[in-house]
Amino acid sequence: MIRSITWLVRLLYLPLFLLVGNGVAIYLVAEGYNQGWLVFLILVFIGISFATEKLTPYDRAFNEPQQDQRRDLLHAFMNESLNVIGVAVLPLFGGLLVLAPIWPSGWPLASQLLLAILISDVGITLAHFASHRLSSLWRLHAVHHSVKRLYGFNGLMKHPLHQLIETVAGTTPLLFVGVPQNVLMLLVVAVVLQLLLQHSNVAYFTGPLRRVLAINAVHRFHHLNTAEEGDVNFGLFTTLTDRLLGTAYFDSERTIGTKDLGIASTPNYPADYWQQLMQPFRRDKT
Repeated sequence: MIRSITWLVRLLYLPLFLLVGNGVAIYLVAEGYNQGWLVFLILVFIGISFATEKLTPYDRAFNEPQQDQRRDLLHAFMNESLNVIGVAVLPLFGGLLVLAPIWPSGWPLASQLLLAILISDVGITLAHFASHRLSSLWRLHAVHHSVKRLYGFNGLMKHPLHQLIETVAGTTPLLFVGVPQNVLMLLVVAVVLQLLLQHSNVAYFTGPLRRVLAINAVHRFHHLNTAEEGDVNFGLFTTLTDRLLGTAYFDSERTIGTKDLGIASTPNYPADYWQQLMQPFRRDKT
């Protein structure tokens, strides 16, 4: 019985996040519900992520706290608060950025979200790629790579300045063509759900979708602790841009554990939240 439940959870986990999570968000926005419901939806899926990682983990060691719970909570709260604030103030200046108002506002909301995901994915992936090539960006991005385990909440652990860079890279093309605020709200939810999926410790089924979607089985290789191995799979939503860059990689025979994570050149990277915010600006930069 337990084995059957575990199998069912592994089968339904990916569509639950991709289809149900985003589907509920689309419904809430389309029906004019308060944005607070979107925040509640995100919290529900964070809870689902934590619970399911206990039930069917990829690696049980990834479930063991490493004095990182408070830090990761602060990262998540700060970064997602900034996302919400950014979308809220967008109407004050968003119209000034429109160069060609060609956004297909007449399309169904789900189709608009999918288009926004595909466009933003290219910008975010390129910014991510650049963060592994330019030392000034790597200093900020190293915060994310300092993790010693992979679980859903890791996806929300970023230096706020690096998140800003990726956000600008992903949304500026959308703003130029006149994307409406409701689509951007949905994009924020989609990004959070995808980050939970991408860093999840749930051994969920992916099948051939791993060739297209940047899910956890693919993204684990990006967190390998050396540049020789970890400079792959930069995509947030898809592997499409990685395939164009020649950085898509997957090895079905490889098992990745805690010893494979972190930053090999800086094994003692600060673990405290406030120290991580300051680390990129110190003389002993990473």
